[in-house]
Amino acid sequence: MKRQIREIRYFLSGQHFSDGLRITLAILIPSILFYQFGHFETGLPLSLGALWVSMSDAPGPVMHRRNGMLATNLVVVLVSLITGFVRLNVWLLGVEIAVFSFFFSMFALYGNRATSVGSAGLLSMILIMDRELEPMAVWQYGALVGAGGFWYMAISLSFSQLLPYRTAQQALGECIHETARFLLIKAEFYSIRTDLQEDYRKLVAQQAVVSEKQDAVREVLFKTRVIMKESTWTGRVLVLTFGDIVDLYEQIVAMYYDYASIRERFGKTGVLEDIARMIRQLAIELDYLGLAIQSNRPHKSRMDLMRHLERLKTRIDELGGPEKEGSTLVLKKILITLRNLNQRLADIHSYSPTEWSENSKPNEDPEYGRFVSHQEIDPKLIVNSLTLNSSIFRHSLRVTSACLVGFIVAKFITYGQHSYWILLTTSVILKPAFSLTKQRNYERIIGTLLGGLIGVAALLLIPSPVGLFWFMLPLMLGAYSFQRTHYIVMVILMTPYILISLRFLGLGGISVVEERVLDTLIGCVIAFAASYLFPSWESEQLKGMLHDVLLANRNYLRKLADSLSGKPLTLTDYKLTRKEVYVSSANLAAAFQRMTSEPQSKQWHRNDIYEFVVLNHILSSNIATLASVRLANPQLPAYPADQLRPLRRSLTVLNESLKRLDPEAAKTAAEPTVPEIIPAEKTEAQPTDDRSLKEQLDFIQKISQDISKLTDTILA
Repeated sequence: MKRQIREIRYFLSGQHFSDGLRITLAILIPSILFYQFGHFETGLPLSLGALWVSMSDAPGPVMHRRNGMLATNLVVVLVSLITGFVRLNVWLLGVEIAVFSFFFSMFALYGNRATSVGSAGLLSMILIMDRELEPMAVWQYGALVGAGGFWYMAISLSFSQLLPYRTAQQALGECIHETARFLLIKAEFYSIRTDLQEDYRKLVAQQAVVSEKQDAVREVLFKTRVIMKESTWTGRVLVLTFGDIVDLYEQIVAMYYDYASIRERFGKTGVLEDIARMIRQLAIELDYLGLAIQSNRPHKSRMDLMRHLERLKTRIDELGGPEKEGSTLVLKKILITLRNLNQRLADIHSYSPTEWSENSKPNEDPEYGRFVSHQEIDPKLIVNSLTLNSSIFRHSLRVTSACLVGFIVAKFITYGQHSYWILLTTSVILKPAFSLTKQRNYERIIGTLLGGLIGVAALLLIPSPVGLFWFMLPLMLGAYSFQRTHYIVMVILMTPYILISLRFLGLGGISVVEERVLDTLIGCVIAFAASYLFPSWESEQLKGMLHDVLLANRNYLRKLADSLSGKPLTLTDYKLTRKEVYVSSANLAAAFQRMTSEPQSKQWHRNDIYEFVVLNHILSSNIATLASVRLANPQLPAYPADQLRPLRRSLTVLNESLKRLDPEAAKTAAEPTVPEIIPAEKTEAQPTDDRSLKEQLDFIQKISQDISKLTDTILA
């Protein structure tokens, strides 16, 4: 029950609910205000303009949001004016649909925000193409749409001005929330009741989510001037906390052990359930921390975790005993890791204005910019992508074909007055990936049917317009709150909201519900059929992603080799290398998940790819384990070259696998294949026989060889 309450609190204090509330107010106020003065036809275009511009107002730096909203406003005004005049000739309208469908779909080349700008332009064209407007009314409509866009911008930017840290706090809170979920999945590995294969599937899927949330925080923190330039305590703590959360996530990833072996050895003792319970408690504490940051409230630890850790230590000591010295070594290592996680949480709790105001200004570090990507709007990118080798180009062709078919079908169907819904459904459902289109199809149909039933019930049971309005309000708020997270929920709520809105316009009735369902089904059929036109299968992208993951892990391993051999390890370079491992692994995991939804005949080495994902996760976990020790203890002496021989072999094996995955890149690679691992400087305190290190390096070598064999199998 507590978990459900926590999820609700996360939602109510989160970015998506804030967006939904802002969009709802921006749409409602103009329509209600002008309705009171008997000019509802004036308020409606204002509300539509606010809606279109809100589509590009995704979380991010204020400058990016402002530029995105300005671009959206310009696009929808121009599209509204052009369509308002072109619609008088059906042939010209068909040409416009083809040109704009292709052009706006190509915006996906420039990232998610640009994609939203293109989607707003396409939808604004669809919603005006059936409106009966006189030439002068077209100019008036365009002006009102533009005014509505500026009205929404004023609201959105005012919130950002009044609460400059709110977006960053919400993004960081969501990131911590997903990291806590990742830790909860880790706890399942110590439960003897779960299936390890299923646990790994959940883990790699959640890894993709955590990586996405981390990128979102970097985008907001490191590109927001008010946070990076001003020496305020709030800004400093946000940056410091995020750095600690990423380091904590690395520690969680590094918690790898031979789970099958420890289950076999300790499963009957019950100590593994104690460990799993301790990990869950840490995850809950981490989750409450994220909620406090997202809600902008102070947080104090809710439980005495040190007392629970001491109990776990006593439990492990009882299993060992003098006669079984060393038998519980792996359990003691797990205990040390859990203590480190608890200490990291305690460090975050200790942040205070007094403590950090006396320290240096960490957020003035000029290297933060290296952790975020920069997307340039270069028109040449579109020209260079006009080839079937580009997945975005093929997607644009699919959207163009589907929209033209939807337009033709809509013109031949005389049932109802909203045939543009066919085109609307088709354009919204079609996505670059086949699996996403398939999922959207299913969710759109189910959501429309369920939402239609809710709408019919509301229209029949609530005769009062005032009652309908108050019933519509939460539907509207919910639809805009879930539009970026849960598409099926958004459709379920959006359908009755639209039906009630049409009733207020004097167009409502049961026949409208039937028309909505019919048009949705037709649009879904067209979109699903179009998804087989110039398809972009995930298997076509996987080979490159396998190469990227292997390259990132190879570079990660090289950093470890340099550190162990005595070369200085720059913290920024290490974190950049670690970030590449997380991002490439997340991309591969997400692509694999999408591939499993594609037709069986298009799934390329499904089981082998899954095993490749798991093995690379195990490899990066073991590298992280050793690297974190070196970072925490920079005074440790270098190891002699003969002890690091397994690392050299591992690097050699990984390099050979990279060559097989991408022979052309290997030919042009300027970097030496495998550098010599020679200690940078001799020290008298050099270790000569570190059995634990030898076992870990041997295991890394074994995993590297397993990856190499698996690469051969995949490429065979």
